[in-house]
Amino acid sequence: MTKIVVVGAVAGGATVASQIRRLDQDSEIVVFEKDRDMSFANCALPYYIGNVVNSRDHVLEATPEQFYSKKHITVKTYHEVTAIDDANSKVIVYDKKAEQSYTVDYDKLILSPGCSANNLNLNSPISFTLRNMEDTDAIYQFIEQNHVQKALVIGAGYISLEVVDNLYERNIDTTLIHRSEHINKLMDADMNQPILDEMDKRNITYHLNESVTKVIGNEVYFKSGRIEQFDLIIEGVGVKPNSSFMKSSQLNLDEHGYIPVNDKFETNIPNIYALGDIITSHYRHVDLPAHVPLAWGAHRGASIIAEQIAGNPNIRFKGYLGSNIVKFFDYTFASVGVSPKELEHFDYKSVELNQYDHAGYYPNKNKIHLRVYFDVSNRRIIRAAAVGKSGVDKRIDILSMAMMHHSTIDDLTDFEVAYAPPYSRPKDIINMIGYKARNL
Repeated sequence: MTKIVVVGAVAGGATVASQIRRLDQDSEIVVFEKDRDMSFANCALPYYIGNVVNSRDHVLEATPEQFYSKKHITVKTYHEVTAIDDANSKVIVYDKKAEQSYTVDYDKLILSPGCSANNLNLNSPISFTLRNMEDTDAIYQFIEQNHVQKALVIGAGYISLEVVDNLYERNIDTTLIHRSEHINKLMDADMNQPILDEMDKRNITYHLNESVTKVIGNEVYFKSGRIEQFDLIIEGVGVKPNSSFMKSSQLNLDEHGYIPVNDKFETNIPNIYALGDIITSHYRHVDLPAHVPLAWGAHRGASIIAEQIAGNPNIRFKGYLGSNIVKFFDYTFASVGVSPKELEHFDYKSVELNQYDHAGYYPNKNKIHLRVYFDVSNRRIIRAAAVGKSGVDKRIDILSMAMMHHSTIDDLTDFEVAYAPPYSRPKDIINMIGYKARNL
């Protein structure tokens, strides 16, 4: 009987175990998860804090007992894999409750340990990070028990923006600070102005080029010299890969500690796979490496690894497009393709438009700001970004599909829109980008 060991649960590990069982009823599958919860909706965490998702049961997706009962998969929480002996196909596991280590053999090893939240070492009982359900419960209970009225959010990435939005939903007076002026870094910098406008509209205080130097009690000391009192601090200052335990093995790690994988999600060591936030792979539409730590990639990786183990070698990963999206109050910010920084690898031009999401005479129209980048050498689309109050997701998804098939900017004129006044215009903004590009 084949023994499959999975390191880490949640989106990557729990899904790959489930997908393997779908194709393979016989192998022994064991999942080791170092934290308390094996499966939860990671993207729902800020919305649960904001009571937008009003039931904790909606966030927790499965328990070890349910997994074993339904799928005959063993999940051991509070079990941390601390070392890999790839020469002998073994892992060392530390049982946190029993406070003892033991050795486990494997035939196939799948790594999905994810990342940990960076922290600023403020050494304050009012400061939290938000990475898993345990963090979420701690923040939620702290808000309830301490009747939090005033909060500080540090950082301006997706998690921080979603936390600001959701704390506002709970009528908590929130301040956002960020160490630079470059907020929401996956978006073109000049397209982020609505983020500031939305905070101004709601009298939410924000300070850019600002940081915290120390926290004493409820007093927060800032680099600028300001001192303010807060009831709660939430740090959203990036993540680091949980890969230190792999240094005992011959696994290749990149300079940042992530695992490069091939199109089968194989590492450099036979019978060891990796997926989720811990890996780097490649873009689908251009020849560049890609690190895209989002849910879609983890789920796609789970399916492909399961197919590989089941003996279907022709099903391979074709690469990321990097599609991403975030809601911030009334606006949606989305992009697809290479990051703004990665545009430096190309000789490119861009086309942009501001156009209503549907017919101008139909009520509740809102403008979409859409920008599309293309490679001058072959006119293929390499990146797109959009901001607006409605219809943004639809346009980015359309462009994602276009890029998946290596479409050129000129091909957009041929996009056939499903037109009716409440939904679009006879010439959608996608079409108009293509027509405008003809002049470039």
